[in-house]
Amino acid sequence: MSRERARRRAEHEQAKADAAAERARREERAQRRDAAVGPLRALFSRRGRAGVAQGSLARRRRGQNAVVAVLFLIVQVVAWLLSSDWWVRFGVLALSVLAVPVLVTLTLDRRP
Repeated sequence: MSRERARRRAEHEQAKADAAAERARREERAQRRDAAVGPLRALFSRRGRAGVAQGSLARRRRGQNAVVAVLFLIVQVVAWLLSSDWWVRFGVLALSVLAVPVLVTLTLDRRP
């Protein structure tokens, strides 16, 4: 009877050791994955990013910036499609770079 009990105890201890080894192996994999993915996760995390305002004014400002960027790109694409002269293309680019801040200041009132 005691030999049977000792054998079962040994099997139980072996099963516990196997489970502990598997758990340690999974933990090590998770730690390596977190070490590799952690910087990317922190970079792309929407929650808790320092310096990103979350209010309604910030949301409106981001929307306005997106509209300005899209309009800038549309002007550039139209200029590149309608003109084959490189001087005209670069002239439109230079004029756009200089005019966008002025037009944004005149049209979008950024004061709260």
